[in-house]
Amino acid sequence: MGALPVYRWRFAPDGYATRRQLRARGLRPGGQDVAAQLERPRRRRGPLVAYLYRIDRAKPVRAMTPARWAALAKANAARRTCPACRRDAGYVIPPSLGMCTTCAFPDNAPEGASWNSSPHTVR
Repeated sequence: MGALPVYRWRFAPDGYATRRQLRARGLRPGGQDVAAQLERPRRRRGPLVAYLYRIDRAKPVRAMTPARWAALAKANAARRTCPACRRDAGYVIPPSLGMCTTCAFPDNAPEGASWNSSPHTVR
């Protein structure tokens, strides 16, 4: 592999795009190698680098099948289920807590609150 062409930030020629820009056009890199890179200088750290792909070699994004939609829904449901009380929290459980906020902070719940019906709460 030869050296990649490097362009300064906002000076890339037409015909190149980042992954996000390809996705916004309904495209994906499609297995092609990185064609070039952008560098944005910073004062105290190394430059920010963005990889560019050729638009003419990009392929259309694959359509979601019913099986893929079902797998995505199952994965999102698992992220919302509290491992402590086994209930759907209605939001994605923060990885820093590892459980819903009701189970993580049972003392902060107001008395008689309907959302504070955790099995861990003493009444």
